[in-house]
Amino acid sequence: MARFDVTDAEWALIEPHLPVAATGPLPRRVRDQFNGVLWRFRTGSGWRDVPERYGAWSTIYSRFNGWSKTGVFQGLMDALIAEAATRGQVRLELVSVDSTIVRAHHESAGLAVAGETLDALEQALTEEKGAPLPVQPPVLRVIRRRPVQT
Repeated sequence: MARFDVTDAEWALIEPHLPVAATGPLPRRVRDQFNGVLWRFRTGSGWRDVPERYGAWSTIYSRFNGWSKTGVFQGLMDALIAEAATRGQVRLELVSVDSTIVRAHHESAGLAVAGETLDALEQALTEEKGAPLPVQPPVLRVIRRRPVQT
C-alpha cells in the first residue's frame, strides 16, 4: 500500500457505496482503481501518469468516468458525511473552501460600473427572482482626473 492509499478502515466505509456490476461482484482491483483516481486528483497529474501499481490508466479513467456520470462520488460523499454525523464528527472543515484554489477570472478585478447600469442590473435581478432588494441610496461615483502636466 502506498503512502496515501485508502486504509482498511476507510475502505470498509467506502466499499459498500460503490456500485456492484449486474454480472457479478466488484472487480478484483476496484480498490486499486479507486486509489488511482485519488492519486490522480491529489497530484494534479494527467491520467496517463497514474502509476502502474493502480492498474492501466485507461481502466482507471473509464472507472472514474462511469462513476462520475452515474453520481457515485456524490452518493459516496453524502454517505460519508452522514456516517460522520452519526459519530458526532462533522466539523466546519467538511465544508470549507480554500481560496488558493478558487480564483476569480482576471477580468473580474476592478470593474467600475456606472450608477445607472448598476441600478438596471439590480432591477433585472429583482424582476427575475421576484424578491425586492432593500432600498439603497443611488450610487454616486466620482472620478478625479489628475491634472495634465505641461
